[in-house]
Amino acid sequence: MSPLNEQRAREYWQRNLSLVAKLLAVWFVVSFGCGILLVDVLNQFRIGGYKLGFWFAQQGAIYVFVILIFYYAKKMGDLDREFGVEED
Repeated sequence: MSPLNEQRAREYWQRNLSLVAKLLAVWFVVSFGCGILLVDVLNQFRIGGYKLGFWFAQQGAIYVFVILIFYYAKKMGDLDREFGVEED
């Protein structure tokens, strides 16, 4: 494992923060957008017997959040390997 110089460390954190911002934006759109703003439009459809807008507000945002956690872990593992700071 090689130490990062200052510029590579800055690039590493910029890419990390960029990934976090993108994933938070996805979660915001799903939780706030689908669960609150678009609830009336989505309620025209049903999933498992429940209105889709209600489902997103109660379950969908949580499922998306869990999927985003696994995606983040995978992408950060890739980023760590690219910059040589992965854990053994």
